Amino acid sequence: MTPDPKDGKKHPAIVWMTGGDSSSIGDVWSPSPADNDQSASAFRKAGIVMMFPSLRGGNNNPGEPEGFLGEVDDVLAAAAYLAKQPYVDPDRIYLGGHSTGGTLALLTAEISPRFRAVFAFGPVGEIGGYGGRFTSFNPADPREALLRSPARWLASVRSPVFVIEGAAGNIDSLLAMRSATSNPHIRFVPVKGANHFSVLAPANRVIAQKILHDSGAVTNITLSAPEMTP
Repeated sequence: MTPDPKDGKKHPAIVWMTGGDSSSIGDVWSPSPADNDQSASAFRKAGIVMMFPSLRGGNNNPGEPEGFLGEVDDVLAAAAYLAKQPYVDPDRIYLGGHSTGGTLALLTAEISPRFRAVFAFGPVGEIGGYGGRFTSFNPADPREALLRSPARWLASVRSPVFVIEGAAGNIDSLLAMRSATSNPHIRFVPVKGANHFSVLAPANRVIAQKILHDSGAVTNITLSAPEMTP
């Protein structure tokens, strides 16, 4: 987590979920290439407080990975901890994630309106899209997959959510979810000229600046594909 800048101010903050094994965190502070910045460094460079939570079963934490189920509770617990920090504005906490982290971010938004806005990059709509990777449940039980598939719960979203993906990335999932819901809280943003990874840096630079200027009673953030094109 970003340390206290000791400036006496309360700063906006974002909980960021990395892809792959999103229960654990590795080196998220070293510089990343512009075409694959999974650390979302644009936020910390802009002065936004960043938190990378380690979830159940990750980094020697107690418990076992549940694969997109109990981990939702862990993300909400991370936000509760973040809100208690004296240098964080508890009303300006955002959630973002990429790939498996994007799937978890979307599932969290379907459970709780805790976050001021949520930015889910490249999530899957159906958990079976991972082909058995990153999951820790019985694939023979259809209810286990149902609970973990964000496409089934889009109607539950009650806060601003942006689902973002490069047109050359996991775009089929984005388009399928867009066709499956009319929930006005969700915006689906396919970005031309980008893939699953190259979309991150330019999009997060735009989002970071919008977070810095998002200080009203409710969020005023809007996003369009052209402004996030690499």
